Formats: sequence, C-alpha cells, structure tokens
Amino acid sequence: MQTKPYYIYVLLCADQTLYCGFTDNVERRFKTHQTYRGAKYTRVKSRHPLKLIYQERFDDKRSALSAEYHFKHQTRQHKLAYLRQHGVNIQEL
Repeated sequence: MQTKPYYIYVLLCADQTLYCGFTDNVERRFKTHQTYRGAKYTRVKSRHPLKLIYQERFDDKRSALSAEYHFKHQTRQHKLAYLRQHGVNIQEL
C-alpha cells in the first residue's frame, strides 16, 4: 500500500520574510495563502505578493511535520543556508 506524499514548502513574502508550511497539496495550499485564507501570518496584506520558492517531498506525515518544525525553529541565516544548499538563492528571485 502506497501512502500519499506530504510536503514542506517555503514562501518568500513581499517584506522579505520566509514562511514555512506543511501540506499534502502544495498548489492548493499556495492558492489558499494567495487569497488571504491561509495561515494568519500570510493573511497580512503587506506580506503580499507571495512567492513559492521551495518545496520538499516526504513519504510520510511525521517526517514532513518534523522537517517543518526544524525549519521554523532555525535562525534566518540557517534557513537561508538550507535553501541555498537546495538550490534556492533569494537574492536571485
């Protein structure tokens, strides 16, 4: 039996902050954020427009939630280093 995949994703907000979330459907969740119905953090108008800059697939929910937790609890510098290691440089966006 194959389980459905789960993802973490990172949004770059207009104020240059990063938002990390967890979902089983990145496209649907991003659309929710874009329509100000996502997380409280992304409902703030000054944070729009949002850019989806990273997503990573996990085979189970627990792994994805753990990755989200660890990403969120890093300093901004560590988050940027993680993203660079995965091919994302926000200065180039």
